[in-house]
Amino acid sequence: MKLDQDEPPVRAGAGSDLIAGAVSVAAILMFVGTGSSVLSKTLRHYLEGAAPADRTLVVALLLNVALILFGWRRHRGLTNEVRIRAAAEERAQVLASRDPLTGFLNRRSLAEEGAAMFARGHKRNKAMAMLIIDLDHFKTVNDMHGHAVGDALLRAAASEIAAAMPPIALTARLGGDEFACAFLFDPAQPDMVERIAEKLVAQMAQPFEAEGLRLHVSCSVGIARSDFDCVSIDALMRSADIAMYVAKKGGRNRYAWFDHSMERELQTRNELENGLRSAIPRGEIIPYFEQQIDLQTGNLIGFEVLARWEHPTRGLISPELFIPIAEETGMIADMSLALMQQAFTAARDWDSSITLSVNISPFQLRDAWLAQKIIKVLTETRFPASRLEIEITESSLFDNLSLAQSIVGSLKNQGVRLALDDFGTGYSSLAHLRALPFDRIKIDKSFVMSLNESTDSAAIVNAIVSLGESLNLPITAEGVEDAAIAARLKALGCAKAQGWHYGRPLSVSGARRLLAERRLLVQPPPAATFDSEMPTDRPDRMAG
Repeated sequence: MKLDQDEPPVRAGAGSDLIAGAVSVAAILMFVGTGSSVLSKTLRHYLEGAAPADRTLVVALLLNVALILFGWRRHRGLTNEVRIRAAAEERAQVLASRDPLTGFLNRRSLAEEGAAMFARGHKRNKAMAMLIIDLDHFKTVNDMHGHAVGDALLRAAASEIAAAMPPIALTARLGGDEFACAFLFDPAQPDMVERIAEKLVAQMAQPFEAEGLRLHVSCSVGIARSDFDCVSIDALMRSADIAMYVAKKGGRNRYAWFDHSMERELQTRNELENGLRSAIPRGEIIPYFEQQIDLQTGNLIGFEVLARWEHPTRGLISPELFIPIAEETGMIADMSLALMQQAFTAARDWDSSITLSVNISPFQLRDAWLAQKIIKVLTETRFPASRLEIEITESSLFDNLSLAQSIVGSLKNQGVRLALDDFGTGYSSLAHLRALPFDRIKIDKSFVMSLNESTDSAAIVNAIVSLGESLNLPITAEGVEDAAIAARLKALGCAKAQGWHYGRPLSVSGARRLLAERRLLVQPPPAATFDSEMPTDRPDRMAG
């Protein structure tokens, strides 16, 4: 018969245990009844010479003793079995409710005990604070030193978290390197919560000792309170999680209180992400072109390719809104290649002196096949590799310099040129200039825009230009917004410049109009001169 799961199961052997108990009780009663008679007769037999006790009674007495011993041993065995089973049930309950690594509550138990705390706080006119804690850079530690060190670090972090909490608090590990804490506080004194959060952030920024290693991490903390439109423990946890994401996005090693604007921003971001997934294959991400000018002659010599989202209902969406999302989600790779495909196709009949600069994201430089993918786009669009300049930022080289060297080497072998973008904002620029065969340096626009107002910026720009001259690397300045900056850069010997001083970025049609005005569109030769077996859009034909 199948047992109902809600009813306690009947222990196997329970019937035999009852029978053994009944036999033991009966044996004890018989021992009391016969023992005194047999013992008294036996004593009189040996002391006074009286008749011995009845053999049947002696046998019955010995049998009673044996039955009593059997019952005692059975009782001891049952007691030990009950103790073992109770301990096993207690361990199972702990495993079901606790994280085995840290001893903290697990997610399910936090939800259950948190709901009870939530209700208690409401009855006592107290607010409940929920802190979601995420360790910064934990994955790097785990990848570099292995899971044993990672587990030791998590245990050490859990100890620090528990020490920072008030005496009556719930502590939980939600999974991975994410923790949660909850406690009640006086709603009129939220500074008490902030002091705890500040202490926690400060403690987690200190180095940890784990498996003989000195490890550095920090934490991002999101805080939500139950008296601010949180109707349940689930809503409270979600709010704290949103605030934690904002703290991490804001630079890590900090805490942030939840407010409803964060939720609206998250909804907007999710809408953009969902729209972006379909926008890329539909071709809604289109190239725009920012002019690059030769400072010495004033001639147009190239464009930097920029991304714009041509949304069917919202119009053009700024790249500042969707590029970070594309990088976070990994969609930047497909977007970049699609953008190149469109830009190279549009620029095939431009004058051969016009170059295109395309920025490569750090995410793309993790792809060992990136060079082959770019070369494939060049081949499909029949765009000359010599007219392409790939821009990479210095920060993108930190993850895997050897892989970047391999990618760059493959592209350089095809004739593609290489520029170091945002120069001056990194930490080891000279080392990277030696490690990779750069053809150009681009000064970060933050220095260029303040060139005439800041002596520090002017000194940095001057130093970069001098460095370029000594290394025989031409300099491009970004962010040129007025004639005075352009004149200063020209005087310093900067080779190229780009920025709104030369016009806003242009669409494909706008770029074609500009090039047509300057007679920089290649006119195809008369139809009679074409070989009927050759395609009319080959680069060598267009260059003529």
